[in-house]
Amino acid sequence: MNAPRTDTGQSMTDAQASRAVAEGARESSWDKRSFMKELFGGRLSLELIHPHPVQDPDDAARAAPFLERLERFVVEHVDGDAFDRDGWVPDSVLEGLAELGAFGVKIPREYGGLGLSQTSYNRALAIVASRCASTAAFLSAHQSIGVPTPLVLFGTEEQKREYLPRAAGGDLSAFALTEPEVGSDPANMSTFAELSEDGDHYILNGEKLWTTNGPRSKLLVVMARTPAREGVKGSRPISAFIVETDWPGVEVAQICRFMGLNAISNGVLRFRDVKVPKENLLWGEGKGLKLALITLNTGRLALPAFCAAGAKGFLQACRKWAGERAQWGAPIGKHDAVAQKLGRMAAETYAMDAVVELAAAMSGQGSVDIRLEAAMAKLWHSEKCWDLVNDAVQIRGGRGYETADSLRERGEDPVPLERSLRDARINLIFEGTSEIMRLFMAREAVDQHLAAAGDVIDPRLPTGRRLAALVRAGVHYAVWYPGRWLGWGRWPRYGSFGPLASHVRYANRKSRKLARTIFHAMLRFGPKLEQRQAVLGRLVDIGCDLFVITASCVRAMKLLEENPADRTPIELADGACALARRRIDDRFRKVFRNDDSDMYRLARNAMAERYEWLEEGLCH
Repeated sequence: MNAPRTDTGQSMTDAQASRAVAEGARESSWDKRSFMKELFGGRLSLELIHPHPVQDPDDAARAAPFLERLERFVVEHVDGDAFDRDGWVPDSVLEGLAELGAFGVKIPREYGGLGLSQTSYNRALAIVASRCASTAAFLSAHQSIGVPTPLVLFGTEEQKREYLPRAAGGDLSAFALTEPEVGSDPANMSTFAELSEDGDHYILNGEKLWTTNGPRSKLLVVMARTPAREGVKGSRPISAFIVETDWPGVEVAQICRFMGLNAISNGVLRFRDVKVPKENLLWGEGKGLKLALITLNTGRLALPAFCAAGAKGFLQACRKWAGERAQWGAPIGKHDAVAQKLGRMAAETYAMDAVVELAAAMSGQGSVDIRLEAAMAKLWHSEKCWDLVNDAVQIRGGRGYETADSLRERGEDPVPLERSLRDARINLIFEGTSEIMRLFMAREAVDQHLAAAGDVIDPRLPTGRRLAALVRAGVHYAVWYPGRWLGWGRWPRYGSFGPLASHVRYANRKSRKLARTIFHAMLRFGPKLEQRQAVLGRLVDIGCDLFVITASCVRAMKLLEENPADRTPIELADGACALARRRIDDRFRKVFRNDDSDMYRLARNAMAERYEWLEEGLCH
């Protein structure tokens, strides 16, 4: 069969348009320091995170009784197996959570919320998620990316007074961005809002896909294109609107069902000539995509808390089973094949918890920019949670694959690993796929090089401008590059970390190597580096693991200070760092020596139906 025809010129135009839209919405300024930004630049800025930031005592004191009430309610009323089986979280449960204040944990107290920190919010989500991920998703989608967060960040005082008390009181909200043809690429968004002739309202038309909470929501943040006009940036500006679902023209077109999270509310929303008051425009015309990206950056701190809570549950189930289940004359946990899995699970559960606690604490400081840390946590935790739940199912064997209901019917401990595995898979997809997270982080990792030498490698610029840029870049790198070789990452530096000092020294050395390697990749691939996504992914993964090492060590020292007699955090941090170092060394080896081109060629051939014969024998 002939290969499908492609219009290369049109594809390039579409790609350039998509990049232009994304680049225009990107937060390009760094008004505050960023640990990971500086890490990618070759500097281990330990002073930004060590000593470990502490939770505000007032926040902790106010959170404690709420978390206690929440835990009691969850134990008594949240049945994850029943909700999964029925595909429904009862209204009474959502109403009970609202009465506790769980729908307004981060909403300021002056607007009816609890006004608690990200740390307290994460702990609340973990409590609920430990019983039912679907129920926790209602709270997260509502607060992390629904109406409350963008309204707190960008709303007018009138909008806040109107909608935040409702959101805190339990009026469920959702974030409507994705469309059938629009996922991570917003350039093709078709939902459109146009100002009425009298200028009193916008007329909204379009359709949104996979809107979590949407079918049961009362409030929405809807992203829509608005007409290009003078003073509004971009030829296809995107704007954000607060929409109430009981307005005429708003309808639920379909309820979506998935592999996991069976009890969430998710669906297709349709808007037909919906009249949106002009006062419900958020932030301003043309600022919607930037609002969406900033909202997602903030909201991504919630998902890692889910993953860490899940990992703790897997560890609890598996360590008990490994000690109780005997095979070949000994508990299975004493057999090395199982012990290796269980040891990794313990070490990496600790690392997940350390990163969650550190990122949340950093967000509460207000003095650092955590957009990269949030993306890193979302990426690393979602992938690690998937690895760990897979290992947990393997350790429990048939009982891991069997449903909790079936186990219960047989009189066995109804550990819901089968449900957990189904629920965990979506974490690698929503709120930014793993692939998009790596590209987002890679863009920031190379940003300083684009600022210094971007004009040199841009073939669209005239020769004179590129030569001038080359001179400037030469001066910059004459200072910068030697600095990425010089530096002391050996004994006795970081001696205060005791037995973990060698890991911090390793992170110091490898951060400089990472910066050099990013620079070498820029030289080797030039403007084509953005197409070498496997290379960029390895560099990003190295940065993530360096953060894991640092967070694990910093957290261990904090816990050791709180309880000097307990050395277990040191043991766990040491194990987590050893695993991360092995991954980092492997990825450095494969940055330039790999089979990426061969695999890309095979993929193109497969798409061209060159290997169609491999599919023979299938029944259609």
